[in-house]
Amino acid sequence: MSIYFSVPADMGPWPALWVMLILLKGQTSNTQPGMISVLQSFQEDQFQGEWFVVGLAGSTHRKTDSSLLSPFTATFEKNENGSLKVSYAMTRGHRCITWSYVLIAAAQPGGFSVDNTAAPGKGPEEVQVHDTDYSVFALMLSRRRSGGQSVLTVSLLCRTWVIRTRVLEKFVHLVRAQGLSDNNVVFPDLAGPGLSGWGGSPDPA
Repeated sequence: MSIYFSVPADMGPWPALWVMLILLKGQTSNTQPGMISVLQSFQEDQFQGEWFVVGLAGSTHRKTDSSLLSPFTATFEKNENGSLKVSYAMTRGHRCITWSYVLIAAAQPGGFSVDNTAAPGKGPEEVQVHDTDYSVFALMLSRRRSGGQSVLTVSLLCRTWVIRTRVLEKFVHLVRAQGLSDNNVVFPDLAGPGLSGWGGSPDPA
């Protein structure tokens, strides 16, 4: 049985964050493995649709960024040529910020390169769907070059704002395996209108 985390209406940060910090404390690695996937195959059709970005970790992220990170969504659409268009939407105050790019499939299942032809001078970027069950969660890795340095990001995507304990554990293990620390983990600030009452109930399965 999996358990959903829920946030009372008067609470801002996710309780799951503190669980994450406890699990990560003192157990990070100094190694930075490559873009490795546990998937034997990848089904673009099943991966399509809207995902909620419920957790981020990265070499350029800090815990203090949580207050600056608004909840946002990622929508994947399969193109006729087999590529995937990903469109992001984030609410910042009264504004809706959107951006998008195209993912070109690579040889490894769930692996992609970002099409930067419309952004001359931008360094190469690789994206890897590390793990997903298509209906509940997805774990994604991305690595790009910026200022001569490698920038790594781990994303936790869910189909709803609810996060299950088993999914959180998978996120923790992947973050730790990438050599990131608890200070590199951020969760979107869900204290905004319409988000403070998110939650769920025990998984009947």
